[in-house]
Amino acid sequence: MAGPTHHELPLPSFETAPKLLIVVAPYYREIADQLIAGARATIEAAGGTHDLVEVPGALEIPTAIGIAGRMSNFDGYVALGCVIRGETSHYDTVCNDSSRGLTLLGLSGHCIGNGILTVETYEQAAVRAEAAGQNKGGGAAAAALHLIALARKWGGPRESVGFGRPVRLAGDTDTGGTA
Repeated sequence: MAGPTHHELPLPSFETAPKLLIVVAPYYREIADQLIAGARATIEAAGGTHDLVEVPGALEIPTAIGIAGRMSNFDGYVALGCVIRGETSHYDTVCNDSSRGLTLLGLSGHCIGNGILTVETYEQAAVRAEAAGQNKGGGAAAAALHLIALARKWGGPRESVGFGRPVRLAGDTDTGGTA
């Protein structure tokens, strides 16, 4: 019996090239370099551009993305890094909190692909990071690109929350605005 197959969505196409920020924690440099290579190739294949910043560790990745989201003009973000289980519970803290931070940013509207590897051994990380292999960096970039495409499809914030005409509240004397 054959093993499970994995389906990958084709990369979205864009009328205007998306601009992404790759945020990487290069604690394990060889792993990080493979993740970056995969992410860059995927972004470029979709016609996008990218900038790259390095942060000290996986816990700083969500903070860097949050800062960039407030202070820059990126369409999306690719989070890259590697956390390998050690002898203490620090592994669980780093995995859970970095993931939680990225999830909260995503739920607040940031288009993020999570490529932070959480593994038991360096060998597992190497297999997953390899750009010519499992290419988890490329997969994270693809996820960000798909979210950017959805954000562009659904448009920007709406001026109204569904009311057909301006709503006046009790005591409102301004008749020129909307609620």
